[in-house]
Amino acid sequence: MKKKAALILTAALAVGSLTACGSKETGGESAMVYAVEAGSAGEAAAEENGFSYNSVASQADALMEVASGTSDAAIIDLLMAGAMIGEGTSYPDLTYTDQLTTEEYGVGCRKGSDLASYINSVFGEAYADGTMLQIAEQYGVQESLLEQSASEYTPAEESDVAYIQEKGTLIVGITDFEPMDYKDESGNWIGFDADMARLVAEKLGVEAQFVEIDWDNKIMELDSQNIDVVWNGMTLTEEVTSAMECTNAYCNNAQVVVVPAE
Repeated sequence: MKKKAALILTAALAVGSLTACGSKETGGESAMVYAVEAGSAGEAAAEENGFSYNSVASQADALMEVASGTSDAAIIDLLMAGAMIGEGTSYPDLTYTDQLTTEEYGVGCRKGSDLASYINSVFGEAYADGTMLQIAEQYGVQESLLEQSASEYTPAEESDVAYIQEKGTLIVGITDFEPMDYKDESGNWIGFDADMARLVAEKLGVEAQFVEIDWDNKIMELDSQNIDVVWNGMTLTEEVTSAMECTNAYCNNAQVVVVPAE
């Protein structure tokens, strides 16, 4: 199932951005209501296109809205669509139609934090030795990986890295978002982002602790030190990069419209 995400992403990026069903240009489906995750790139895409939408807690909830008929369509990340909809998935009767945006994922840390620099250094090493690709292949996202250059960690005077090492945990803010962060049958968090976060924690000499957050409150959670990092397929929007210290982009993505299959 995870390999399907890579195949869908490759096909969609090859096609490029399309006119959205229900957009102001098409007119015919302008009354459609879209389910979107609050504070997400999907919500931003809905606003930009002038769509009527319902904000829900997660992209998984957005899919449930469409499956139950509460909303006409959903706008979610293409990588999640590849893992969650279509034959052999949790939602075999859903499909995606239009690609609204192209974008990139990054990891968010507190503004001014040296943790972003540290993560970039781990990204560079993991890409060079093949570890990053190996993890990506496990979850079917290898086609979306972006090349990572060697990067030297630069510690800050008031170091977040030192703070994390002293307390012994890297607290990772996430939502349930397959194939990036989701639970296995035993209830353990797995996924491409979860495994990469564990790798960073291992390099730091600490334990990774995963905490589900309200995505709309991710910046507040960071600034209040309830979490140390937002690592959950986060799109590098202007809002995000202005409020957080972000890593280099590591993954390509897109926002797509999901509807019931005909």
